[in-house]
Amino acid sequence: MTLDDLNEMDPEALRDAVSASPEQLVAVLRVAAGAGDAEAQLLLAQAALDGKGMAADPREALEWFHKAAQAGSTMAMNMIGRCCEHGRGVAVDKAAAAQWYRAAADRGLDWGMYNLASLTALGNGVPEDRAGALALFRKAAAMGHAKSINIIGNFHEDGWVVERDMAIAADHYLRSAEGGDFRGMFNHARMLLARGDRADAVRWLDRIPETATAAFMAKARQWLRDNRPDISCELTKAAR
Repeated sequence: MTLDDLNEMDPEALRDAVSASPEQLVAVLRVAAGAGDAEAQLLLAQAALDGKGMAADPREALEWFHKAAQAGSTMAMNMIGRCCEHGRGVAVDKAAAAQWYRAAADRGLDWGMYNLASLTALGNGVPEDRAGALALFRKAAAMGHAKSINIIGNFHEDGWVVERDMAIAADHYLRSAEGGDFRGMFNHARMLLARGDRADAVRWLDRIPETATAAFMAKARQWLRDNRPDISCELTKAAR
């Protein structure tokens, strides 16, 4: 497929081309990315990182993320940070990750704020600064970032640089859960169980397996086994 082929397609033919298969979508993205389209470069990079529609190739992914970042894509900047933080296509370098997250955050990306705050809270690649991290989480939360809202709940539950306040924590966990964050759902369910609202807690626990990582699922099941062995939900059934 060439750029001329794409340019000659009518909208219906283009829709058919990108929806035919992941491999066909990658073929289309390669043409558009090679022509300098930043969004196509970002999507192709993610496909290469995930191995969706092509063999996984973190190095190629990083190359396309860099091209998209050079074109001004803030999500690409954030994803370069992710690659540096986790060693995808490059050696682990958390200081470099923080620099890329800051570049994305400074340009208004909520995910950049969240990822930079996560490093800052623990002093990974940057000096530890929980107050500064909380400020970044709050900025992302104001944009509706559900994971940041959950973390603010953690700050208030544990009394990190703020007074411990379970009511504020519970409110943030509810908002995070409603925003779709699986950690927020679990924390909200914990608060409901503490109040004796078993039915509503189970309703939220049942939603966690839809989006949670395997690692989080294991931790959540262990918490339920240790603290609430009486609870039966989709989360615990999945382990049987």
